[in-house]
Amino acid sequence: MKCDVLIVPGLWNSGPRHWQSLWRERYPQWLRAEHRDWTNPEKDEWVAELDAAVAACKGAPILVAHSLGCILVAHWARCGSPLKVAGAFLVAPSDVEASSYPVDPNGFAPVPMEPLPFPSMVLASSDDPYATPERSRALAGAWGSRLVDIGKAGHVNTESGHGAWPEGERLLTGFCDQVSQ
Repeated sequence: MKCDVLIVPGLWNSGPRHWQSLWRERYPQWLRAEHRDWTNPEKDEWVAELDAAVAACKGAPILVAHSLGCILVAHWARCGSPLKVAGAFLVAPSDVEASSYPVDPNGFAPVPMEPLPFPSMVLASSDDPYATPERSRALAGAWGSRLVDIGKAGHVNTESGHGAWPEGERLLTGFCDQVSQ
């Protein structure tokens, strides 16, 4: 794949069989944003860590975010960082404002609802336990993102049967091609 990628995991990180981890193994040149506390993330700390990860990239990367990582990207976009990204591939953004969200949102609510200053694509599942289809549409619309409905895919994680997730990789390749034109 011909793009620089920064993997941005969500709450609880992405385990070894998660598509983000498997893609990172396949493309060892890609970087992965790290975080101090994956089980109890605090927004301001994590935004600063993402900013440092973007700064460590050679050029403007594509952010490949999952779940709370998508909400992190939206907060990072509004933090005023002078750093640039080429785009954001946002998979299964979780709704931290919903009563079904499993942990304290620790500053992630309210979710930023303004356009992202870079191209973006939201991939949303119709049966995601952490975001309704309506909420996913609202986030994509507010962020100015292209919305891709990937059908009944749960939370697009290992538990919902998404290991290597070749369809997602194909969509990412297409997004990279669009952004690099």
